[in-house]
Amino acid sequence: MRLDDPTAEPGNGAIDATIKVIGAAETRDALPFDALIPALKSAFAAGATVPERHHHHIPHPDGDGVLLLMPAWSGGLLGTKVATIHPANNARGLPSVHSTYLLANAATGVPLALLDGNEITTRRTIAVSALAASFLAREDAADLLIVGAGRIAALAAEAFAVVRPIRTVTVWNRDPAKAQLLAAELRTEGFDASAASSLEEAARRADIITCATPSTAPIILGDWLRPGTHLDLIGSFTPAMREADDTCFARGQIYIDTRDALVEAGDLTGPIAAGVITPDDIRGTLADLSAGRIAGRTSDDDITIFKSVGTALADLAAAALVHARRGGLGDSDLG
Repeated sequence: MRLDDPTAEPGNGAIDATIKVIGAAETRDALPFDALIPALKSAFAAGATVPERHHHHIPHPDGDGVLLLMPAWSGGLLGTKVATIHPANNARGLPSVHSTYLLANAATGVPLALLDGNEITTRRTIAVSALAASFLAREDAADLLIVGAGRIAALAAEAFAVVRPIRTVTVWNRDPAKAQLLAAELRTEGFDASAASSLEEAARRADIITCATPSTAPIILGDWLRPGTHLDLIGSFTPAMREADDTCFARGQIYIDTRDALVEAGDLTGPIAAGVITPDDIRGTLADLSAGRIAGRTSDDDITIFKSVGTALADLAAAALVHARRGGLGDSDLG
């Protein structure tokens, strides 16, 4: 049924024509990191019901796809992110990932808003990493190394600068031209940014290393990490993907966004299978840190590692913040 169907009547299951449709620019503008990071902290501390995400294979002669559904609910709100992943789109000149977020009233199920899912995913992903760094990076951490040059990597300096006094930013990417382009963009934002010719040299001097790559083999080596380094790992979200070698995990104090990371991330399943670490070596989750149930960094010499795989709780928190900042104040309560 069309959203503007004049025959639609309340109570007949029709979608209310007044449902907010919040596009990419509006979604992005409603999620500044100085607001999103505290919102995520509150959401992780409070918790939510987060069912297992649904993966559905979509066969097609021109290239198979995946339908991903990520539901969550807490307090007065429930939401579901619907994402489609079609790798063959790259050859068509189209993005491989499209996503939309449906936010609804948890008590009635009445839809409240449709939001741009790509902006929610990108911004909440790097904001989760920055939130973790607020507990795990040294207070004086000023040198940031960004490994990768995609959409998430492009936001890393802005996000981490909210929680730590970032002064120097170095970008490394397998394609040096992309690293140089991102560094130039960051300079226009006021950062002292440059592209790294040597990943090892940049990693050895960095206070914070954040990796957002599709790598299937380790690119960060544990021998490069000096005492006090914080290593943030975003890219490995399947067992076949790796960004850090086993030595990183043998040396570091490990924290995760959710327990799902133990079975979804190759960065953890690999070292566990090799006997380098066990699940008991995980210090805690982001919910534990946010709620104050565990301490984060306890020494300037600690090497800390945060591994995230993404959670629908963070999507819900971001969508609630957008809805609240766009006038839906009465319906934004996650508590």
